Amino acid sequence: MIDFIPIEFYSPFFYYTNLVLVLILFFQYFNKPDLVPSSKLGVFLVWAIIIYMGLRPLDKGYMGDTGAYLRVFRSYVDGDISEHFEKDKGFDFFIKWSANNLTEELFFLLSAFIYVFLHYIISKKLFKTYWYYVFIVFISSFSFWVYGTNGIRNGLAASIVLYAFTFDKKKYLAIIISLIGVSFHKTMLLPVLAFYLTYFYNNPKYYLRLWLICIPLSLAGGGFFEALFASLGFEDDRLGYLVDGNVNDDEFSSTGFRWDFLLYSSTAVLVGWYFIVKKNFEDKFYHRLINVYLIANAFWILVIRANFSNRFAYLSWFMIGLVIIYPFLKTNMIDNQPRKTVIVILVYFMFSFLFNVILSRY
Repeated sequence: MIDFIPIEFYSPFFYYTNLVLVLILFFQYFNKPDLVPSSKLGVFLVWAIIIYMGLRPLDKGYMGDTGAYLRVFRSYVDGDISEHFEKDKGFDFFIKWSANNLTEELFFLLSAFIYVFLHYIISKKLFKTYWYYVFIVFISSFSFWVYGTNGIRNGLAASIVLYAFTFDKKKYLAIIISLIGVSFHKTMLLPVLAFYLTYFYNNPKYYLRLWLICIPLSLAGGGFFEALFASLGFEDDRLGYLVDGNVNDDEFSSTGFRWDFLLYSSTAVLVGWYFIVKKNFEDKFYHRLINVYLIANAFWILVIRANFSNRFAYLSWFMIGLVIIYPFLKTNMIDNQPRKTVIVILVYFMFSFLFNVILSRY
């Protein structure tokens, strides 16, 4: 384990390092006419994050649910299956296999490897030699570190599902991989179903209208939609977050309509609208991405007052960075695009830095 950094500074150290990387990128390309292909330093960064995240200190009351996963892992090692992830069969198999074959340190290292390396593979597959800029956006995302160290199960599921989306031209393979992701966390079924809906209808203008309509509906409906979705009969304890109130004093809990997080969500919507509607950016895969984002984020807007609202937001936020950066690297439609690209990356990261460091409870 990496224990030379005090545990209370472990997460802030990641964000401050990320800040340095983003600032280097900003000053390096602010006045340059073109972005250059990714360097080998990017590969070093990938492995550094895997090691730093995977070998973090365990069982010390930090890193959110790391302790809970550690407890379940140890129960499997002891032959006790009273605590397990019955409703997420894929993750339950993963942690059970790990308990039978790996040490607890290697389990968390393997989890970090899958989570981080899949983001690297997605970046490489979609953007080839310019993958580093996308990877920086991924690790700069508001939820990246949190879902690699706290909501591990959901983070793994989201990374697998996002990887499945990159096989949009091989639908059957995409289905298989996305179902593996859903087996790690059933809530990922929402973006997966949204993705396959886009094969039947893929016009972003109509999904954008749906997203916009959900804002006044949520404002007018109060807690109506939380109660509605919780009463639909799904047998999943996580739906209890919709109606139980702030049972854990969660900072993202029932504190009214979260305009700050709606603003964060709207950044991807604004970028998508600008490139698709104003600039006529024709890219079917990007249209699918923005449409999935709009559908999943619209659901969150309807239940925005729920306890652990961030967990519902993550059903769209796991892809927000990709939605924002994709058109900046796939097309050249605006003046001084390299400069504007690094400005977007900096502004995008600063939201994460503001809420995870400056306004956090560390």
